[in-house]
Amino acid sequence: MSDTFCQLCKCFTEVVSDHATGDTSCSECGTLVVEETSEWVPDPTREPVSPVRLESGVSGSNGATEEEEEEALPAPRRKRRGRPKRPPYESIAEVANRLGLGATIKDRASDIYKKVIDQKPLKYKTPAAVVAACVYVACRQESNPRTVKEMCSANGAKTKEVVRVKDFIMKYLVTEGQEIVIVHAADFLTHFCSVLGMSNIEVMAAQETVRNSEELAIRRSPISLAAVVIYIIAQLSNDKKAVRDVALVTRVAEATIRNSYKDVYPHLSEVIPTWFAKEKDLKQLPRA
Repeated sequence: MSDTFCQLCKCFTEVVSDHATGDTSCSECGTLVVEETSEWVPDPTREPVSPVRLESGVSGSNGATEEEEEEALPAPRRKRRGRPKRPPYESIAEVANRLGLGATIKDRASDIYKKVIDQKPLKYKTPAAVVAACVYVACRQESNPRTVKEMCSANGAKTKEVVRVKDFIMKYLVTEGQEIVIVHAADFLTHFCSVLGMSNIEVMAAQETVRNSEELAIRRSPISLAAVVIYIIAQLSNDKKAVRDVALVTRVAEATIRNSYKDVYPHLSEVIPTWFAKEKDLKQLPRA
């Protein structure tokens, strides 16, 4: 593909060549275009063949309807059917609303989108992945981190693609002099505990347990550590939570929570605050 000026888009854009017919069309709108190096010079008064007009159903020069003419076109030149794409800032607002995020994060995500959308590594990424990644990074910058899986659940983006996009965005912003807040397990606790309906005392105990666990350098991701600490604190409270309940809210796999529990279990007496649970209470916990 090469760059050629598209009369409909009013800008230089990539074109797709049909080697069977010798025609080229705009990769963005599907309009038939002619490259400057072509021997044929178009009539400047002639309008480009627009896929919008092709959809109108008006008969063409050969007597067939324009819909029929469109079906006869090579695949790259056919108009993409379906509902029009939603403006990215509306998509950002929708993701933020679904996750209960405030206007500050929406604005931050929109600013990030403006800065990075023209970067080459994002050119062929799906719009949903870019939107989800922008909201994710905005949450990080506003010290209200959410998980990648939460972002994906809000707009259907694929996890692996969002991870790649958010990693690129964060590196790009750092090169631009912006700070990316480091995520700690404690940053997720308030949100997760709130969803699970845990009490303030339980939240305080979870926060202290996480801080103590981080000092032990237990090799678990912040989200996994937050999930297992919530599970442990819940088992020590009157309102116990099953592993599946914690997994559903934190979006950490049950197997991961169980494996993390095995890592933390030998250190329970070191990490659980004594004002919340005594040694005899810890012995009631299931063995790893």
